Amino acid sequence: MQQSLSQFGMIGLGVMGAALAKNVESRGYQVSVYNRSKDKRDAFMKTYGDGNFVCTESIEKFTASLERPRKFMLLVQAGKAVDAVIESLLPHLEEGDIIIDGGNSFYKDTQRRELALKEKGIHFVGCGVSGGEEGALKGPSIMPGGSAESWKQIQPILEAIAAKDFSGGPCVTHVGENGAGHYVKMVHNGIEYGIMQLIAESYDILRTGYGMQASEIADVFAGFTKGKLSSYLFDIAVPVLRKQDDQDGKTGALIDAILDQASNKGTGKWTSVDALDRGQAIPTITAAVYARYTSTNKDVRTALSSVYPKSEYSPALDQSDMIAALEDALYAGVLSCFAQGYDLIVQVAEAEKWDIDLAEVSRIWEGGCIIRATLLSEFQEGFKESSAHLLSHSHIVEKITTSVPHLRALIAQTVQLGIALPAFYSALGYIDAMTTANSSANMIQGLRDYFGAHTYKRNDMEGTFHSHWD
Repeated sequence: MQQSLSQFGMIGLGVMGAALAKNVESRGYQVSVYNRSKDKRDAFMKTYGDGNFVCTESIEKFTASLERPRKFMLLVQAGKAVDAVIESLLPHLEEGDIIIDGGNSFYKDTQRRELALKEKGIHFVGCGVSGGEEGALKGPSIMPGGSAESWKQIQPILEAIAAKDFSGGPCVTHVGENGAGHYVKMVHNGIEYGIMQLIAESYDILRTGYGMQASEIADVFAGFTKGKLSSYLFDIAVPVLRKQDDQDGKTGALIDAILDQASNKGTGKWTSVDALDRGQAIPTITAAVYARYTSTNKDVRTALSSVYPKSEYSPALDQSDMIAALEDALYAGVLSCFAQGYDLIVQVAEAEKWDIDLAEVSRIWEGGCIIRATLLSEFQEGFKESSAHLLSHSHIVEKITTSVPHLRALIAQTVQLGIALPAFYSALGYIDAMTTANSSANMIQGLRDYFGAHTYKRNDMEGTFHSHWD
């Protein structure tokens, strides 16, 4: 039975918007929904019309159907579409209303929108949502930013719809002011890029280097999911490899028929570009972005493959030894990837004056999100004690020390195969660089001073120096 006014609203009834609206409604709330497309509205009501929904035909009717202060979410395409919807809403909103942007908006856009709407007395919450359609429907990981005041208003609803962490708590927390929520979600997506690339490279090592079939690789990954690599991405890698092709009478593993061109929606690039702009190193995330871009050059790659044939080479490690090394190498790579992402969040939070709790970030990533993994509980405990670099945490030091030798062995044994392994190489490179007291950067400073008089600092006295090198 519908009440006179709804407690929550959803604008945008695509896959994610429709699923999240149903999730909210299933927790006992009446939800008003709106989409500019009548077809989308009709499709939603055909699927969920027996629920406690109010389907509205205009922005004006949508805002009129909500309790004050209004609380509603936008799930529309990031960019100009968000600005256009906000503009259409403004004549119908009042001071104290709360707009939640649940899409993958760029955090600087969120900061701009939050500042502009604050002047009108309207709260704007940039809210990261991770988990795909299933997560949206059953419980996602939710990363809201915005003001503390707006968080108090929306907290009960977001906690009700969120996934559960390992202790049964809701996978949502107030991440920080203005763009903090969307920033953490952006870095989450960057880490996701890195781990997916590590998985793809592992698949290629076993397929190309050892001639294993998709079903055999699925068995290997299934074994990994039972150990320290237990995570959502490894879980879903198994059915992806096991799926049989049923298209028009085709047979064999479907993975073998999928074109090797990887798509992206830009969030990985945003993470890399922002890190570059801020002078922060996230090499594995950036290597994963580049790998996707390289994959799109299918015609060029195919043509060049005949010009540069791979040499015949048999790896020194037998298959069982390689699989054992691969598990540890992957673990080191995943730890490296997380360390890069966490360090970026720390550095940017300090610059933006965001009070981000990394233990809480780790906790809300334990359920619902794409990068959920058992090792997040260890990160959570470590960050409760210290916000220092992840590689400095005592329990991580032990794991890195144990697993990195296998990462070195894997790279040494596979480089002759001619398999592109940018994520593995960069993961090891980051660990080596961050654990080296005396790097080669002194040589770079000497060269810069020679050709550009850029000066340098000394390691034995204070001050800035310039030399006449000739």
